[in-house]
Amino acid sequence: MAELKTKQNNASVRDFLNTVDDKQKRADCKTIAKMMREATGKRAKMWGTAIVGYDVYDYKYESGRSGSFMITGFSPRAQNISVYIMPGFKKFGPLMDKLGKYKTGKSCLYIKRLEDVDQKVLACLISASVKEMRRIYKNT
Repeated sequence: MAELKTKQNNASVRDFLNTVDDKQKRADCKTIAKMMREATGKRAKMWGTAIVGYDVYDYKYESGRSGSFMITGFSPRAQNISVYIMPGFKKFGPLMDKLGKYKTGKSCLYIKRLEDVDQKVLACLISASVKEMRRIYKNT
């Protein structure tokens, strides 16, 4: 069985964020970090080498595979900032309609710049996704 490569570790989140070359992206990430800390009540942890994650949930599949992963997080990528909305977006249609300019993957929200989205709506989306994950996994 393949092991999950992205694991929580003790690397410094502050040091990682300070390596983001683009000054605006670095500031945007710090704002997103504040939103996530407020939504989770938890301090950030590094997951792998490039993801800042908040809180943890434990999962177990019918196959028997189990593990732990972050409830929410983000990563400053070259093209955009990836914001991890772990339950996906189906339940959050009204918020997504008001968010602004973005793209999505299965549980990734891709934004170029924080100014492209409504920050209050983004904070609500993050908070709603955290509540949904805690409801589903009931361990935090």
